[in-house]
Amino acid sequence: MANPANTVAAPGAPDRAATDMAAIVKDAALFALVTFGLCIPIVAFRTDLSQTSSLDLVPRWGLVAILCGLVFVGRLAQRLVLANRDARRALTPSPAQATEAVHAEPNASQKISGYALPAFLGVTLAFPLLAVLGTGGLGESRYWIDLGILILTYVMLGWGLNIVVGLAGLLDLGYVAFYAVGAYSYALLSTVFGLSFWVCLPLAGLFAGLWGMVLGFPVLRLRGDYLAIVTLAFGEIIRLVLINWTDFSGGAAGISSIPRATFFGVPFTADEDGFAAMVGLDFSPMHRVIFLYYLILTLALITNGVTLRLRRLPIGRAWEALREDEIACRSLGINTTNTKLTAFALGAMFGGFAGSFFAVRQGFVSPESFNFLESAIILAIVVLGGMGSQIGVAVAAVAMVGGPELLRNLGFLKAVFGDGFDPSEYRLLLFGLAMVVMMIWRPRGLISERSPSIVLKERKRISGSLVKEGHG
Repeated sequence: MANPANTVAAPGAPDRAATDMAAIVKDAALFALVTFGLCIPIVAFRTDLSQTSSLDLVPRWGLVAILCGLVFVGRLAQRLVLANRDARRALTPSPAQATEAVHAEPNASQKISGYALPAFLGVTLAFPLLAVLGTGGLGESRYWIDLGILILTYVMLGWGLNIVVGLAGLLDLGYVAFYAVGAYSYALLSTVFGLSFWVCLPLAGLFAGLWGMVLGFPVLRLRGDYLAIVTLAFGEIIRLVLINWTDFSGGAAGISSIPRATFFGVPFTADEDGFAAMVGLDFSPMHRVIFLYYLILTLALITNGVTLRLRRLPIGRAWEALREDEIACRSLGINTTNTKLTAFALGAMFGGFAGSFFAVRQGFVSPESFNFLESAIILAIVVLGGMGSQIGVAVAAVAMVGGPELLRNLGFLKAVFGDGFDPSEYRLLLFGLAMVVMMIWRPRGLISERSPSIVLKERKRISGSLVKEGHG
């Protein structure tokens, strides 16, 4: 054992550490300076309408100072964390360079993630009860249950897109088109032909899946950026058709008075043949809202179950082979045409189911509800959660959809940023910030590991450091 007294520090180590720290502080100050320059034309002044109907410039230098300080501290913390990580990596050889076996078992957080899906299921099942107990009444819980419905809708959309992007590796920027096809399918079938929700729901999924195959045929030979451009154009084409084909879709005015969903034929009304009278309860409009919550929860769980089952089937393994290397996939005799078409069709089908639910919940659909921003949000949920990770997509949906709503209820933010502060106005800024932070600290997503599709002896969770792009 070496004597600590005989240990000699490397010459110049303190000077080098001081130089690195000075460089880190200088870099953080430069970021703060750039932020200050950007804030002058955007944040530093606010225009208010005075009593004489003239515009007055109200300075907000305090807010500028807060933003510059946050950027300085954030950049400083980032550089320190990265420097510490690089130092640890320098002391630990990688598995490819090591001459001895390197311990590559998943860490504690990766092992805990195996219990995340059952915990998520338990919370979602009990969420309406928790909302009622927390707010003190059924009517008072309307806001939180509506928020839960919105989050679960994006969870389902994220799981549907995860088939295309996360498993098959096909970048789709026009996923909102299938969402729109499902919504308009239910709206037209119910208002024109008088079909019920339970008949229109599978039809909406089939129509959306058909359009997924229609999109899949022209893009069979495309990948990467070119595929993203074509899918983006497809989403915009669908939206423009819905706006301009007024005889079919109602144009920009949309379709209103869409029939509501029933409990398998029993309406949620105060009549004697209503749901409340059938089960012996006092009538409340919240019965329909709670029913819609558990309906979208059931649809989301079906999406998750089908995806997990398909992942273990030959088609799921073909998707993953296509994602990793299309040339190697073809050399193994896998039909890449059918593989791509099934990914597009199944992902679009689940998007159609979600669109049908959106129409029955809102009672009104219009093309403005299906713009490119919706596709960007769904794709960001998949990327931030971890492509190929089901629980990661669910966590990202909760953070990105529920986060701005939760910030709106934090009173101290208005004390800091002013009474007119509304977090929803900074939604895109928060999305961009989240993407930048994830690219720096978690480039493979929140959860970058998963269980293997096939095992020989013992099933173990695979660490993202040992998997190409952390997909599995």
